[in-house]
Amino acid sequence: MAEATPPAGQPPSWSEIPWDLAGMVLRLLPACADRARFAAVCPQWRAAARQLHLPPPLPLLALPDGAFYSLPYGKPFRFPGFGCVGYKGAAFGSWLVFPRDNGCFLVDPFAGATVKLPGLSSVRLRPPNAADKYVKYQDHVTPNGKHYVTWLDIRDSEHVPTLNKLIVCSPNLVAAFVGTGQITQILMCQPGASSWSVRAYDPCDGFEDMAFYQGKLYALADDENLLVINISQDPSTGDLQVSRIGQVIKGDPDPLFEAWFPDDTTGRKKLYLVESRSALLMVRRKVCCRIVGDTIVAGRISEFEVLEADFKHSRWVNVTTLGDGQMLFLGRPCSRAVSASQYGMSSDQIFFLDDVTENAVRYAFDEENTSVNVYDMRDGEVSSPLPMSWKHDILDMAVPSGLK
Repeated sequence: MAEATPPAGQPPSWSEIPWDLAGMVLRLLPACADRARFAAVCPQWRAAARQLHLPPPLPLLALPDGAFYSLPYGKPFRFPGFGCVGYKGAAFGSWLVFPRDNGCFLVDPFAGATVKLPGLSSVRLRPPNAADKYVKYQDHVTPNGKHYVTWLDIRDSEHVPTLNKLIVCSPNLVAAFVGTGQITQILMCQPGASSWSVRAYDPCDGFEDMAFYQGKLYALADDENLLVINISQDPSTGDLQVSRIGQVIKGDPDPLFEAWFPDDTTGRKKLYLVESRSALLMVRRKVCCRIVGDTIVAGRISEFEVLEADFKHSRWVNVTTLGDGQMLFLGRPCSRAVSASQYGMSSDQIFFLDDVTENAVRYAFDEENTSVNVYDMRDGEVSSPLPMSWKHDILDMAVPSGLK
């Protein structure tokens, strides 16, 4: 059968471009906004965008006022007909967290999906009969004489801990770690449940980050201990609960990392967990800070170290390259490793944002505006190459779930 040809003098339609050629074009578009424009050309290209196996696009930057930035562009955009104003964090992947008086909602603006979660004021202690024994920062003593702090008392809206990170581990499991100051704890629930669950006698820890890696939930403490969170189901109620927290790697932090110097400056340490090439990485970030009155003022200069979890020998191992053309995007609520080579970008780059609030402790900054900064692992230089800036606020990275 002869191929159909357009009438003489009429240019061919864009929809007639073969799928393999359209796929080659689509794979060269790292920005989510460009892929959306590609899919809007015609039904055939939209079908190609949905069915072709594509590398993930670069993460979006999400502002609390409902504006998004699509890297590497410097112009913000909004989702038409979808209100994203008022979100309080990004969960795993493309989910945004919206707290409400009667609960939390996860919203995926890319897919238009919504999932209801219980509010942070609704926490069920396990075992239940321990609930009446708890006051704020309850101090317990283990058989060996070690003191530890257990769950925080939530009496009203003013005492609800800050949500630091939330991960959708599976359709039936959502995990979160929350805290106030240096006290943090891990919660979990099933979507649609009426309350979160926490083990009553688990000690609070100084958790810095959390990751769902190879089917297991891991938490990273401020002493650089890596912990695995074992999850079970309550046989009487069916509720999910933490059954055991085990130490996988014992940290060996530098005692001078946060030492004070004669000029009243110090290096504040921030830790991140991120999966890269089937490895679990810990990223140490050192921010130069100074104290002005009672305020911590963070500078713009950051230094980074990357370490890989060696599960066989239970240790952290320093790495000088991410390997395989990888680059990292770090944000407190959401971090991601992306292949740089597929987009013609430089590898061993760490894109990072200023963390404004951690555990309800708010930082001040020398400069009013901020942007996306990039740390080059090869020479240790920090730059701000992207044409965008905004006033300091809580900013997250959202990972597009794909075009629908």
